[in-house]
Amino acid sequence: MKPQHSTLLRVRGFSLVELLVGIVVAMAAVLVVTQVFRVSEGQRRTTSGGDDAQTTGAIALSLLQRELRQAGQGLMSPRLLMCQLDLGGGRNIRSLAPVIINPPTDVVAEGDDNTDTIVISYGDGWGSPEGGLIGTQPGPATYVVPGSLSYRPGQRVVATPQTRAAPCNLTLTSVAGDPTPSSVTVALGVAGSSNGVLYNLGRAPRFLAYAVRNNRLTVCDFTAQNCASVAAANWNEVADSVVGLRAEYARDTTVPRDGFVDAYDTTTPTGIVPAGCGWERVVGVRLAIVARSRQPDTADVTASAPSWSGGASAPLTPPGADWQRYRYKTFETTVPLRNAPAASEPVFSPCP
Repeated sequence: MKPQHSTLLRVRGFSLVELLVGIVVAMAAVLVVTQVFRVSEGQRRTTSGGDDAQTTGAIALSLLQRELRQAGQGLMSPRLLMCQLDLGGGRNIRSLAPVIINPPTDVVAEGDDNTDTIVISYGDGWGSPEGGLIGTQPGPATYVVPGSLSYRPGQRVVATPQTRAAPCNLTLTSVAGDPTPSSVTVALGVAGSSNGVLYNLGRAPRFLAYAVRNNRLTVCDFTAQNCASVAAANWNEVADSVVGLRAEYARDTTVPRDGFVDAYDTTTPTGIVPAGCGWERVVGVRLAIVARSRQPDTADVTASAPSWSGGASAPLTPPGADWQRYRYKTFETTVPLRNAPAASEPVFSPCP
């Protein structure tokens, strides 16, 4: 029979030295795995952060480009431009124009710091942009107009007097009932419209304000919301993680006009007149949008603020003290105003 003490020696566990060595090896393995994970997560953030900004900015730019291409449809007549337009319900457009950059703050509330606000207006009718001549006005809300059968119930129209008044205040109303072969009846007529013009803006003209609010591109509909208020209920989100919006008018300053851009600025034209050639010389809008990654990095990854062609007078400074920890993508383009009077239209456009 073997001694009992030899059996006890054979079943003993690890020694203290062996445990310490095992712990050190395990800790080294954890450190290696942690470092690999850290590098991998940094690469993932770099890729996904850049992708977020790329996708968001592309969506926002595409939307604004589409709206600007339609800007001015049906409302580029000298009888309409820069007039106040009553939309009903106590709402109005202070100065009717295809696009207004940075309107007064009592018209559109300011957006985030270092961003612009833009108002875009257009109709969706397919009638003549010159409107229909109002021959006579048999009743307060009835206009005798050639081609009256082209107006349909529910379409939104604007009647102007023979001579543009000062101040120029107009009313947006709707066609009431089926027109007769010679006349159109509207919901709210304007007295003294004989020899004036009736403009058809279609069933759903748009009057939209765009602004960056709380790092989001948002839109306000003048026909349904109070765009002078910053209340969240008045502004609908279009795109998240947009921190910059800048715009400038693209002008043709050549005499005579040649239709090419010669200069950019943010001075809103006052109207169409032969002496001033206001809106007739605005041939497009230069636009810049800055989108950023949704999540910040753990360290600074952006050395300098985003820039664009108009940055000398309107910088794109990102918000927040930690702005350098985000990744940014800047989108810039010049969108032509397709509905602006062409230089080859001297009858409609007397500007030299």
